Amino acid sequence: MALRRSWRFVGVVPRLLWNTTVLPGASVPGGRSSASCIVNTNTHPGYRNTELLLRSFTSRPRATDVSYEQLKQLLAGKKSVVIDVREPWELREYGFIPGSVNVPLGQVNAALQLGPEDFKEKYGGEMPQHTDNVVFTCLAGVRSKNALDTAVSLGYKDVQHYPGGWQDWVKNEQHK
Repeated sequence: MALRRSWRFVGVVPRLLWNTTVLPGASVPGGRSSASCIVNTNTHPGYRNTELLLRSFTSRPRATDVSYEQLKQLLAGKKSVVIDVREPWELREYGFIPGSVNVPLGQVNAALQLGPEDFKEKYGGEMPQHTDNVVFTCLAGVRSKNALDTAVSLGYKDVQHYPGGWQDWVKNEQHK
């Protein structure tokens, strides 16, 4: 019976997607944020004088970037866990953001699945809970974005990344 009912909709979806226009500011369906499109209903028989808004929602949280100023505030208020995903030699050679915890990108997946005591012993900082605000950083924002995706796949809800990374941090700190 349910199968018979679903057959009624076989031709509807393709017809709804004809002549679609993506709204300004909307992302592509399947992306992190919700995507919207408007169907030009004036060109479809049976849909005259109506406009149909389609939305695609995802269960993944919307990722947001953190600016230098925002990161400084988060660190000062100890309102988030900042994880630097560069390799240890990069931190020794170039420096690091004070208050950040170093978890190399290749270890992020396993590290975020450790127990809190094991995480603290191995990485020297507090392990973030799934509801904590976590900010990932690296040299220039590429690896931190990958770490963010990994954290989201593990169920972390409030994750962000600092796209400027260490390079932006140093530039801003030198201007002070």
